[in-house]
Amino acid sequence: MTYPGPVGRWTPDARGRLERAALELFVEQGFAATTVPQITERAGLTTRTFFRHFADKREVFFDGDTIPQAARRLLEQAPADLDPLTLLRHGLRQVGAERFDGHREEVRRRRDVILAEPALRERDAQKRDDLVRVLRPGLLARGVDPLGAALLAETTVVVLHVGLETWLAEPVERAFGDVTDACFRRLLPPAPAPP
Repeated sequence: MTYPGPVGRWTPDARGRLERAALELFVEQGFAATTVPQITERAGLTTRTFFRHFADKREVFFDGDTIPQAARRLLEQAPADLDPLTLLRHGLRQVGAERFDGHREEVRRRRDVILAEPALRERDAQKRDDLVRVLRPGLLARGVDPLGAALLAETTVVVLHVGLETWLAEPVERAFGDVTDACFRRLLPPAPAPP
């Protein structure tokens, strides 16, 4: 996907074009061998435009703090009486619907590039930690005890990542939220009925 000729500053979907061009180049020649000028040339945009959207080429995959911000809003705006586990399960279902469902091949290519590059795997681990650091105090603010908040925050991030790997490996695509719900059920089986 190369765009012929110069493209104006306010061209629509500049961010999406940069993301697509970067992913193509990362798959073709590897993350380390790809430069920002190559990405912008392929997208038909300027290097300046790239840096308006991304701090560096790693951020093409990690989208700044978009997911932690969304998690913070979800925790702050949810009804106060909503069970924390139900809230977190709903949040993962929402993330899946917005970011994964219907895009499995693109998500798979992105994960393959991330897993092949040590710097990207390190950044991926950092993003997991960032999400825990948002969920834990958000749960505390909703009245969850410290141990419960820690366990729920860590478990939710594990379910997100294990669910993603499971979703990508399944032979037939299903809703990402169905996969994460199944992960939660395996971890947290229903309580036995009272005698």
